[in-house]
Amino acid sequence: MAAIVNYFEIGSPDPDAARNFYGSLFEWTFGEPSPASYRMVNGDKGGLWDTTSLGGNAWAIFYVQVDDVKAAIAEAESLGASVAVPFVDNGAIEFAHLLDPQGNRFGVWRPKQSA
Repeated sequence: MAAIVNYFEIGSPDPDAARNFYGSLFEWTFGEPSPASYRMVNGDKGGLWDTTSLGGNAWAIFYVQVDDVKAAIAEAESLGASVAVPFVDNGAIEFAHLLDPQGNRFGVWRPKQSA
């Protein structure tokens, strides 16, 4: 599989302000928040994450879909990246946030197959 950029995410300690800004600017629609304080954007095109419980950081990142998240993390680290959000398996997907050697945040993810 080619490494395809196919998802974006905005992290904000003030998700209502972020929703108002991006909704007004781009006419994006937002779903209801999940139990993890995550809202889908424009159906399944992106997400808005309330980062209050994660220390209140703010970010806007792109996600690259990969075949193996753990292998992508290891390869990125070998090239000088660091881990911002460690490997997460939430049942439906696996993902992580990384920082490239210049400090830019990006994500790697993969959907999990149904059993």
